[in-house]
Amino acid sequence: MELRELTPMLRTWDLEATMDFYVEVLGFACRGLSEEEGWASIERDGLEIMLTGPNEHEGDVEPLFTGSLYFRVDDVDAFWEGLEDRAEVCYPVESFDYGMREFGIYDPNGYLLQFGQVIE
Repeated sequence: MELRELTPMLRTWDLEATMDFYVEVLGFACRGLSEEEGWASIERDGLEIMLTGPNEHEGDVEPLFTGSLYFRVDDVDAFWEGLEDRAEVCYPVESFDYGMREFGIYDPNGYLLQFGQVIE
């Protein structure tokens, strides 16, 4: 058995606002959407994220994800430009001793999204 792919599924209580953020701010494209069933599939550069409404079976009342999504990018400074005014910033673009230049923002649900590039 071989693992072939990982697709994060993020829960949202406002699918439309979440879609707008990922598409308009981060440049993802909608690949599938069912407002009736409360889910969407978004993609950028071969990376897919699923967005879904609350899971009635688990009794969700808010996002409970305690980690972050870390995206490796090829030009972190270019990606940062313009985002600082369009997203809630966790920390601005910065170079770290562990060899990464990165920044962190929050999506409309409070999920932490980090974007980093290896420092050459």
